[in-house]
Amino acid sequence: MKAKFPEYKGLDLPKVGEEILNYWQENNIFEKSVTSRENAKPFVFFEGPPSANGLPGVHHVLARAIKDIFPRYKTMKGYQVKRKAGWDTHGLPIELGVEKELGITKEDIGQKISVEDYNAACRKAVMRYTGIWNDLTQKMGYWVDMEDPYITYEPKYMESVWWLLKQIYNKKLIYKGYTIQPYSPKAGTGLSSHELNQPGTYQDVTDTTVVAQFKAVENTLPDFLQNEGTIYFIAWTTTPWTLPSNTALTVGPKIEYVLVDTFNQYTFEPTKVILAKKLIGKQFGGKNNVEVKTSEELSSYNLGDKKIPFYVVKEFIGKDLVDIKYEQILDYCLPNDNPQDAFRVISGDFVTTEDGTGIVHTAPTFGADDAIVAKQATPEIPPMLVKDENDNLVPLVNLQGKFRPEMGEFAGKYVKNEYYKDGEAPEKSIDVELAIKLKIENKAFKVEKYKHSYPNCWRTDKPILYYPLDSWFIKVTDVKDRMHALNKTINWKPESTGTGRFGNWLANANDWNLSRSRYWGIPLPIWRTEDGKEEICIGSVKELKDEMAKAVEAGVLAKDIFEDFEVGNNTEENYAKIDLHKNIVDEIVLVSASGQPMKRENDLIDVWFDSGSMPYAQWHYPFENKQKIDENESFPADFIAEGVDQTRGWFYTLHAISTMVFDSVAYKNVVSNGLVLDKKGHKMSKRLGNATDPFTTLSTYGADATRWYMIANANPWDNLKFDLEGIEEVKRKFFGTLYNTYSFFTLYTNIDGFSYEEADIPLEKRPEIDRWILSELHTLINKVDKFYAEYEPTRAARAISDFTQDYLSNWYVRLSRRRFWKGDYQTDKISAYQTLYTCMNTIAKLSAPIAPFFMDRLYQDLNSVTAKETSESIHLSDFPKYDASFVDKSLERKMENAQIISSLVLSLRAKEKIKVRQPLQKIMIPVDNEQQKEEILAVANLIKHEVNIKEIQILEDASDILIKQIKPNFKSLGPKFGKDMRFIAAEVQKFNQEDINKIEKDKNILLAINGKDITLELSDVEISSKDIEGWLVANEGSLTVALDVTISEDLRKEGVARELVNRIQNARKDTGLEVTDKIKLTVLNFENLHQSISENREYIMSETLTKELVFVDELKYGTEIEFDTIKSKILIEKL
Repeated sequence: MKAKFPEYKGLDLPKVGEEILNYWQENNIFEKSVTSRENAKPFVFFEGPPSANGLPGVHHVLARAIKDIFPRYKTMKGYQVKRKAGWDTHGLPIELGVEKELGITKEDIGQKISVEDYNAACRKAVMRYTGIWNDLTQKMGYWVDMEDPYITYEPKYMESVWWLLKQIYNKKLIYKGYTIQPYSPKAGTGLSSHELNQPGTYQDVTDTTVVAQFKAVENTLPDFLQNEGTIYFIAWTTTPWTLPSNTALTVGPKIEYVLVDTFNQYTFEPTKVILAKKLIGKQFGGKNNVEVKTSEELSSYNLGDKKIPFYVVKEFIGKDLVDIKYEQILDYCLPNDNPQDAFRVISGDFVTTEDGTGIVHTAPTFGADDAIVAKQATPEIPPMLVKDENDNLVPLVNLQGKFRPEMGEFAGKYVKNEYYKDGEAPEKSIDVELAIKLKIENKAFKVEKYKHSYPNCWRTDKPILYYPLDSWFIKVTDVKDRMHALNKTINWKPESTGTGRFGNWLANANDWNLSRSRYWGIPLPIWRTEDGKEEICIGSVKELKDEMAKAVEAGVLAKDIFEDFEVGNNTEENYAKIDLHKNIVDEIVLVSASGQPMKRENDLIDVWFDSGSMPYAQWHYPFENKQKIDENESFPADFIAEGVDQTRGWFYTLHAISTMVFDSVAYKNVVSNGLVLDKKGHKMSKRLGNATDPFTTLSTYGADATRWYMIANANPWDNLKFDLEGIEEVKRKFFGTLYNTYSFFTLYTNIDGFSYEEADIPLEKRPEIDRWILSELHTLINKVDKFYAEYEPTRAARAISDFTQDYLSNWYVRLSRRRFWKGDYQTDKISAYQTLYTCMNTIAKLSAPIAPFFMDRLYQDLNSVTAKETSESIHLSDFPKYDASFVDKSLERKMENAQIISSLVLSLRAKEKIKVRQPLQKIMIPVDNEQQKEEILAVANLIKHEVNIKEIQILEDASDILIKQIKPNFKSLGPKFGKDMRFIAAEVQKFNQEDINKIEKDKNILLAINGKDITLELSDVEISSKDIEGWLVANEGSLTVALDVTISEDLRKEGVARELVNRIQNARKDTGLEVTDKIKLTVLNFENLHQSISENREYIMSETLTKELVFVDELKYGTEIEFDTIKSKILIEKL
């Protein structure tokens, strides 16, 4: 007995996913997808490592689907694609999670818990959810080698990172500097500029701001300000907590300033203030200020008056104010170094008159620009630094973000309320308290709330401070031009991210702050003498052992702590003997060339350097696998993909390291995917309760429908509004259509025993409709192949879906239905089977990269009977090949005409509420030329059958019958022509039939408007046809159809017969008859039903396999039928 194609009782995508996943695992299909392509050209893919201390979200399904599609596609195209998984195991996300879990802060590490125990807790926490991540990876069908992942905390990986740092160090691109940097008090570490520019770090906040009054020292005033009494400089700050650290005021040398006589709005004391002339309106523009023309008018002001007068006394320029001294505004302490040089006016080119007062409050301790301008002054302006208990110079704010003891009543208070634990923040922030103090002391000119954008730490979501830190930097500024040049060779999807977001970032890149004052991470491998004059950078365990041997000999180190480690032995067992983390390597003291002890610099490196090192460190390069990098076997990547936020993260660090060390790109093609939002466009979060659980989604809808929906709904780089109803729709429309097509195919092939054992019927011997669908199929193969090759999966998914629904199911299968169930097993039927089989097998292959489970099931089910292909899985098979000999553009055009004409007729039927089963007499179609006429006549029978009409009349001159009308398309005209639009619209209204025909035919027409020629496009107008008596008219593009809607008595009877056939077929199904069973049909008489049936008896009996047809006046049993005005009963009996 011949094998049959498997049949199913319904579409169950989650079950298909489960079964195929088991099949893959039992048969090692993923492994075979790599080994079966041995010696093939490699396609290099890098996996951006996730951190397994957090749970995956639905956005990871999108990210991983994108990463899965292209390796699957390239494997089917014959490439070998190795896909090594990875885990990002260091850095703030892990450390902060562990601190929370242990109930400690950074300050407790080394006190309440040893660094060793803390790092052990981090090591344990970081791999906590690997099981859940692996489960998601498998269930969503993401193929990546989880058995042999790279793990960033392993000694081999860390050694490769040290080697990379040594290369950069040897190129003199690593230096130590004491600079103002972004610092996160809650995380206890400095941050790099790329971390500060992660999406969402800058947030709108409303802060208390102060325009402070700085009292000038009278004997330092220039002559033109002498004898003016007490004078104040006013300067605006959005960070009042920095005012105790003020040591200078900066003016613009060319800016015009004024002296203004007025009254302080809080103390009402007479006050003379200096500010930029351009900003008078800003500081005195309120409804309570009024300008007076003479100083005498000021005397009319009385305490409590609503309006405060002001008078502009004189004007001068900034350079004339330089070196004036002023009294310290908050005198808690003086700078430790050169206090005599502090509290004076200096000059700076960065000062603007955009906002504030045109005078900048300058605190070199907390501002990068401030520090630069203070150093440039002569003599230098000292920063506000004081000595701590260890004689170290420190700012007035400590590393936790609290004021030091020198700050009197404010000592011990956080400078930002956000740093307090939940529920412990005081009602008044430091900024508010300082503002009140300044008001009372006549040192505040204005205090107000101000909304502005302020950076938060990307991990703690708490405000950062700009803080002076000793840090190690990578000199990115030396290589940014090369990075920018190399970036131009990368294919970014979308291109705008590469040229815009990423390109602009590179063009303005700052030096990379490499230092992290944390505990769990890769230690900076630099050892230094105490005076900082001698140092060494270690690039391997061998180098470290060599240096330890020297240190032991010099007596500064007791022993080589890695004495059991064998250099050159790269086994896992050997590397398991060492650990390169902080708690271990900080014990190592080395010796300098001059015999001085050298201790390791305290910092760890930025965790983003870890992940940017993965192309090399995953292979333990250069200690193993040298050919993978040096011979470009596994470098650079042909393809990577991650979220758009990685332009400031992984994409950046990959590019920076590869440029500096290898003068190469790290990746050739990159897809930066957008965010997954909820259906209303809001960011998903557990707090808002709008997050979708990925496991529930996959178990409800299946991975195939979820992946297809995510890819087809929006381009990967656009934000996706995630809606579960959308997955349901994809499941129904695309997968449901394909499943129904397969079910239809198996229903008849299993009856006929089709197994594709016959030779392929030659193309020229196949009916036109088969040749058409195969032509469209090869057009589709060509398109989809290009879309995948160009990293455009959305366009691929949409093209496949449209073909499946519009061409294969709605057109080919529907129009060929009779060929499957009627007639003998001869050439026509075999051609239909072969054609539909080929279409389904090809669709499965084209779709397999996006929907890996269902398409494998479809492929295996089809080939289980035919054995036309012998691959164990669709993912081991070859991608379909485009064959131009199948493509017949003329035939495609003809069929497109048939589809458009049918669609127009069906829309007219729907408009008139005439069912498709009701035959109509004819349609008229006007044509412009002989070719169009021939193309329509070639598909006339198809159209007649599809829309149920008797005849098609072609009109070569329809001007007397079909009258077209035209009107302007204002949506198109407005943006194009602006104020000329109304003149063009008036001209369009004057168009005659000849003009309308011309614009339809030529797609444009030339108009003279107001003395100038304007080309009017077809899209600038809307053309329709007027209905004519007894007919309905519709048009699309150049095609117009007129439908005769008159129903004669004969047509009505035939309509009844067709309705009856439909009811009989339904009743056959309901009674469980096989499609081949013959029947006896008994019909209950009703009015003129007998006559309608008798006149169409042969048609009815043939369509329903009725061998005996009888009419009765009474029928006890049977199925009730009702349509139009007919009510009756039928009884079906199997013969």
